[in-house]
Amino acid sequence: QVQLVESGGDLVQPGGSLRLSCTASKSIGTGAIMSWYRQTTGKERELIAIIAADGRTNYALSVKGRFVTSTDNDRKEFYLQMTNLKPEDTAAYYCKIIDRGEASWGQGTQVTVSS
Repeated sequence: QVQLVESGGDLVQPGGSLRLSCTASKSIGTGAIMSWYRQTTGKERELIAIIAADGRTNYALSVKGRFVTSTDNDRKEFYLQMTNLKPEDTAAYYCKIIDRGEASWGQGTQVTVSS
């Protein structure tokens, strides 16, 4: 099973930007589904961005137009570029991969948007 490690979470002011990375312990298969979730205390984990098996991306309405997900050419990292951050984006962010029928999650990275 692939191991995932997120990085890039930080404290940022409203309107700022961050890039989260999700690093895999081995190359991700070409048919894998890569996704980003976020969770705040007391709420369910929310799917916010996905790279489908065919490479197409899709986003939750709450982040569409502000967040972009992508992967590197080696398919060992994928990213979440976040711009125009809002206080309501404050959450723990998790990456997830479904590869060859197995799901793997990262441990999460905290993003706090506050002045």
